[in-house]
Amino acid sequence: MALKLFDYQSAGKGVSKNGPKKKPFFKFFEIFGRKFWKLIQLNLLFILFSLPLVTFGPAMAAMTHVMRQFVLEKPCFIFQEFFTAFKKNFKQSVCIGIFDVIAIVSITISLYGLLFSENLPEGYFALLCVVIGFGAVLLMMHFYIYLEIVALNLNIRAILKNALLLVFLGVKRNFIALIINLAIVTLIALFLPFSIFVVVFFPLAWMCFATVFICYPVIQKYIVNPYYEERGERNPELMYEDDENEEAVFVDRGGQGEEIHSVTKAKGKVIR
Repeated sequence: MALKLFDYQSAGKGVSKNGPKKKPFFKFFEIFGRKFWKLIQLNLLFILFSLPLVTFGPAMAAMTHVMRQFVLEKPCFIFQEFFTAFKKNFKQSVCIGIFDVIAIVSITISLYGLLFSENLPEGYFALLCVVIGFGAVLLMMHFYIYLEIVALNLNIRAILKNALLLVFLGVKRNFIALIINLAIVTLIALFLPFSIFVVVFFPLAWMCFATVFICYPVIQKYIVNPYYEERGERNPELMYEDDENEEAVFVDRGGQGEEIHSVTKAKGKVIR
């Protein structure tokens, strides 16, 4: 039965085009079950291509691209898609990846010093809250940074600015994704060194899949959907509509991708 559950190659009855849409919760586990073995392959690919550390960013962008294909339920040959996305997004993602490695090391050292130092500095609790808060915001920004790199055509400054704004615009989804990511990381840390073997096969791809599934609709709502709405069209990649009727904050003007309430204009955005 276990093998049957995750047999994504088996033919099914199909879904009626006009049938009722599934709730996101059930949709998540449906896609997860069909792509279970491919998630393991992606985890292995990500680990392999991240080993030089300097390629951590491109590997993350490549995995994010494939996860986006999964979430949108587009046909996807993972090896070809991974390698293509790795090369195509190399320049931007390698810069972000190097920054990520530096930030992770810096935050880890800071937290270790504040939590385990015998001579704690005055006001260390306030400093600890600042470090934790900064780390949480930075992590949630990364829910969107790599998605923007693979889905849009913006410069790094615009990508970072959008990511910071989306942290506060998608609070509910970001909180859910944050809890899932922290829970998995905590389990890995608690079961060290035995969890090292598991990391090679499972959790990183699971974290990425959950994050893309939860957070990509935020990018659709505030960046992608307005692009089509201005042209009088419906976004063809729309998975499901959010019931919240919030005003769009970003506008895509074809060759002039512009952020409302911002004096900074990004380069022309392409929906890929």
